[in-house]
Amino acid sequence: MADDRERLKELLKTRSLKIGDFLLASGRRSKYYFDSKLTTLTAEGAFLTAKCFLEVIRREGIRVEAIGGMTLGADPIVSAVAAFSHVDGPALDAFIVRKEAKGHGTMQWIEGPVKPGQRVIVVDDVVTTGGSTIKAIERAQAFGLEVAAVMALLDREEGGTETLASRFPFYPVTRRSEIFGE
Repeated sequence: MADDRERLKELLKTRSLKIGDFLLASGRRSKYYFDSKLTTLTAEGAFLTAKCFLEVIRREGIRVEAIGGMTLGADPIVSAVAAFSHVDGPALDAFIVRKEAKGHGTMQWIEGPVKPGQRVIVVDDVVTTGGSTIKAIERAQAFGLEVAAVMALLDREEGGTETLASRFPFYPVTRRSEIFGE
C-alpha cells in the first residue's frame, strides 16, 4: 500500500489542493482547500482511494457489511470502495447519507441497499472539525445502522480526529501534514 498511498497523496496535492481564501463547511476560513473530487472522480484516483481504504479495513480487522457517508464528498469514495471490494474483498455495499431528507417517495435520509442492524463504516472525504461526519453518523444511527468505524480520505488536523476518535475508531488515509510535507 505504501506506493499506492504515496501516489494518492501526490494526486491530492497536485489535483485537489487549492491555495486562496476559502470558507469551509465548518464555518472556518482557510488559506487552502482540498477539493477531493478532483482526485476521487478520476480513474486513477478512484482506484487508489479504494485500494487504500480497503487496506486500512483489512489491516485493522474492521468487520462491516457496508460503507457510506454524506453526499457529495463521500459519494465517489464509497462507490469506488464498494466496486473494488467486489474483486478484492471483503465485499461491501455502499450507501449515501442525504443532506436533506428525500421530499417524496420513501422520504428517507439513507439511500442504498442497507438495512437496520448492519455494521457499517461512515466515510468523509475531508475532515476538519468532524461536524459534517457526526451528522452523517447520527443519520446512519437513526436509520438503525451500527457504526463500527469512521474513515476519511484526508484529515486537515484541525480537531476532527479528537472529536471522532473520542466516539469511534477513526482512520484517516492521509493527513494535511503529510501533503504539506511537515
